[in-house]
Formats: sequence, structure tokens, C-alpha cells
Amino acid sequence: MMILTIISNKCVTTALVCNHPENQTMTRDLDSTGAGSAAFSHEELFGRIRTLKKEMNALVLAHYYTVPEIQQVADIVGDSLALARAAEKNDADVIVFAGVYFMAETAKILNPGKLVLMPDANAGCPLADSCPADRFRIFKEQYPGALVVTYINSTAEIKALSDITCTSSNAEQIIRQIPENQQIIFAPDKNLGGYIAKKLKREMILWQGCCYVHDAFSERYILQACQQHPDAELIAHPECREEVLRHAAFIGSTKALLQHTVSSSAKQFIVATEPGILYEMKKLSPLKTFIPAPKDPENHHSVCTQMKQNTLEKLYQCMLLRKPEILVDEKLRVASLGSIRRMLEMSPA
Repeated sequence: MMILTIISNKCVTTALVCNHPENQTMTRDLDSTGAGSAAFSHEELFGRIRTLKKEMNALVLAHYYTVPEIQQVADIVGDSLALARAAEKNDADVIVFAGVYFMAETAKILNPGKLVLMPDANAGCPLADSCPADRFRIFKEQYPGALVVTYINSTAEIKALSDITCTSSNAEQIIRQIPENQQIIFAPDKNLGGYIAKKLKREMILWQGCCYVHDAFSERYILQACQQHPDAELIAHPECREEVLRHAAFIGSTKALLQHTVSSSAKQFIVATEPGILYEMKKLSPLKTFIPAPKDPENHHSVCTQMKQNTLEKLYQCMLLRKPEILVDEKLRVASLGSIRRMLEMSPA
């Protein structure tokens, strides 16, 4: 039986922004010609960004959930694990991270000597914000013998309190390597932790946070979609509720879902994750049909608004002006680096 520790922290269901002191609000600064970037077409911005990449020796990383034009201009598009690996091993002088704050922060932790930029440093992660370090420290102290495994969707402060970081791509792989008699705290996503605990028959102490995007999918409307599209295969991210996961033909990380749609013989898919991934799915399988899992009318948060704060104009301006820059206190950086390093060591490419 799974051990669930209920705390007062409730699942975040509203769009929040992170409040890191380093955050700087982007403005529509003028470029060197005196024209605002909004005056440029996408094609012009693509060209200017490519020129800046060469001049700066910059690497542009983008998550699958960003808008299509960001994915088109990025050097690497991937999930959190792939992007962490790319941030760890590269020859760039500048890393530009189009994602949410914890992703750029992780890149800076791995690359203290490099300039790390983010198109909009106010693009936070409500899941990460649902696990404040002061409260988590108290929570952790209740289980002095427990090993702390935290989802990468967390702040540097939480990673510093953790033994191992994980992503949805490698969480199962990492938990399998931990002795069965070892008590485990898993934070902050209760749905991902619960899915892994059930699949591996492991008892885990779960922090009660969730991703508002994936928690927005409900069984009722998922089943309606399945009835409307009887030939479609339901695929779901493990951050979804258990009531949704039980109906899925395939459950996997963002990258795993993408790979499955390529290899599966199915021609139609109902996709229960952030709809930004549909761009890449359609690109890799143009003859297949992809249906975004329907929203619960009473819970509209099935799109990550924070990821969509990364725009082509902001990407260009941040490279042109070299800001907002992501900074991490050196003491905190060293303290949080260990859990990230252990993740990368335990999940070789």
C-alpha cells in the first residue's frame, strides 16, 4: 500500500509566475536599428536570430511545449532530460533557454562560467512553486532516513535539499536503482510519484503538488473523446491523474509519447499532455491524426501559459540585449549540483 503524506499545500490550478529575485520583466526594447522586434516578420526574426547565434556562439534550447516558431529556430528541441544533457555537454559560450525558469536555472547550475539567457524570466512553473523550500525542509525532517528524489520541475533550493533529481523520462529507471528497503520521499508531483509507486509496487512518501496542465484532464471528458474517436489511441503523460491513466493505451514522458506516435501502427491519437507537443508529432508523422485531449469545462488549465510566454520576438531581444541573464548564487549552485549530477550518472544516454 502506498504511503501518502497529506500536507496543506494544495495542487496548483492557477497560472502563477515564479518570484526569483533574479527575474527581470522583458520589455519591448529597440534593437540596434531603432526598430522594435515586433516590426519584423517571422522570417526576418529567424534570420536575425541565426546571425546572433553565430556571432555569440550561442546554443538555443527549447522545450516541446513552446510555440512552433520557437521550436523551428532552436538548435535542440526536447524534454527536460534531453535539454539537461544538452545543457551539460556543449561548446557554446552562451545558452539561451526557451522554457520555464527551473530549466534555465538548471542550465546555469551546470554551466557557471557561461552566459545563460531566457526570453522571459517571468515564465515560471506553478508545479515548482507549489513546493516552497522552507516547508519542504520541515517535511523532509519528518523522515530522517528517507532518500529524497525530486522531479526536475523544482527550484534550485529544492534540488539542494534532494539526493537525486529525476525527470518523467527517467523517474522509473532511477527508482528501480534504489534498494527496495530504502524509504523514498518523492516531490513535488503527486501524480507522477503515484504512477511510479503503483507501477513498481514501491511505497513512497509523496509531496502533494501537481502540474495544473496535466491535472486538468478528467476521466469524464477523456472517455467522451474516446467514444467520439473510437479508432484513436489514448496516450497520456504520467503527470495526469490516475483516473485518466487507467484508460491510456500508452503512458510515457513527452519524448516517449512522441516516439510512440512514430512507431505505433495506430493512425489516430488522443494526446493527454500539453498540446505544444502536437507540432512535433505532426511534423514526424504527417499522415497521422492528433487530437488534443479535451478540457474539463470547469478546469480550463490544459495549456502551459508559462511556456507560451517564450515568443520569437522575446527570443531575439534577449539575444540582442543579452538579458534577462539567469544567475544562481554560487553556494546554492554547488548545493543543488549534486542531485542533478546523480540523475545524469544514473540515466546514461
